[in-house]
Amino acid sequence: MALTPSQLSKPFFSTKPTSHTPLLSQRVKFTVRSSVAAAPSPAVASKASNKVKNVKARQIIDSRGNPTVEVDLITGDGSLYRSAVPSGASTGIYEALELRDGDKSVYGGKGVLNAVKNINEFLAPKLVGADVRNQTDFDSVMLDIDGTPNKSKLGANAILGVSLSVCRAGAGAKGVPLYKHIQELSNTKELVMPVPAFNVINGGSHAGNNLAMQEFMILPVGASSFSEALQMGSEVYHILKGIIKAKYGQDACNVGDEGGFAPNVQDNREGLVLLIDAIEKAGYTGKIKIGMDVAASEFLTKEGKYDLNFKKQPNDGAHVLAAEKLGDLYKEFIRDFPIVSIEDPFDQDDWSSWSSLQSSVGIQIVGDDLLVTNPKRIVDAIQKKACNALLLKVNQIGTVTESIQAALDSKAAGWGVMVSHRSGETEDNFIADLSVGLASGQIKTGAPCRSERLAKYNQLLRIEEELGNVRYAGEAFRSP
Repeated sequence: MALTPSQLSKPFFSTKPTSHTPLLSQRVKFTVRSSVAAAPSPAVASKASNKVKNVKARQIIDSRGNPTVEVDLITGDGSLYRSAVPSGASTGIYEALELRDGDKSVYGGKGVLNAVKNINEFLAPKLVGADVRNQTDFDSVMLDIDGTPNKSKLGANAILGVSLSVCRAGAGAKGVPLYKHIQELSNTKELVMPVPAFNVINGGSHAGNNLAMQEFMILPVGASSFSEALQMGSEVYHILKGIIKAKYGQDACNVGDEGGFAPNVQDNREGLVLLIDAIEKAGYTGKIKIGMDVAASEFLTKEGKYDLNFKKQPNDGAHVLAAEKLGDLYKEFIRDFPIVSIEDPFDQDDWSSWSSLQSSVGIQIVGDDLLVTNPKRIVDAIQKKACNALLLKVNQIGTVTESIQAALDSKAAGWGVMVSHRSGETEDNFIADLSVGLASGQIKTGAPCRSERLAKYNQLLRIEEELGNVRYAGEAFRSP
């Protein structure tokens, strides 16, 4: 629900337009700054550029056709910094709350007008005049106003939209690219280009086929640069399409939410074989490794087992496995295929199974639903030795500051950090700069297909070009 002024600890200023706070609908000259190329030089950065003049949110549509939040932040020099909030399909129960309107007669209940209202009427007046270079202060103010552990009053989608635009504005005010600003906020020593994890075969909640496991990814660790990695990924993707078409027919070449193919196969091993065939045919054997996102919470049964045929209900139970047997299946996959990373192999509350697998394999075990980019759950996972890598999703926690802290805590524990998109995306490319600025070493943002996915990969191309002599994480993606 939307907030009322009585719910807040301090009074708000008027949101009516004045000569000093123009609305976007008025004819005012703005410069939109949402990418690396938009940052002004230090010579033109002024005091006016440091201060918030106006904040305006609106409802837009994401890549799945659902509403999401977009936020414009205007600084005193007339620059406009725009950000859009992503949304997940398979979501962890411990994620910060994504505020939806719930009116089933409008967008099936998925509208975000209450989140938009919370920004325009309640957050925006609090932020006018504040210095955009102080990211931590901005995020702290919003968290204090919300006052809930999961951001359920304002909505994490409202808070994040503002936080992302503040970060962009902070970079503009300092006259540096966004990735450089993030590097300074996080005290990262060296900028590193990440290894892309291309989700080229979709299953789980992202596709209409029978595959239980959600993502089958290729990681070009043997590339010499990000641009070469993108080329390798694209070439394998197109070869894979040809293999799938020949084996399963043209219909099997339809793509899922994240651009990967969704062939109607039941056996997860068969999906891995398809990847191996495509990699070999492209000539990249040894240079491209495999990653998986199982998203096992999606097929946990009431009895605490895992149903690999969960999309067909009812079924005969032939594909229902106990956690121990599912762990054995992963070990078989690791033995038979060049798998270097498995994400969410068990349910988000099945801690003992996580710890057992983590202690018995030498690959990266990534926590997504388990951790939800939450520093408190990261501490628990470190203590229980449940995984060894964080999947960093900014909308799971809701602010840039908390996202950076989650990454720093994970790195301090010797973990890897994989920056990630969501299945519901927009043309916003913030996470590309985030992955470079944090030197995460790895990023997953879908297949080399669909513009909302390529927006991130193309931004990484621009960043690599601008930096020139910059290291690509490659084989060292877990600890760049």
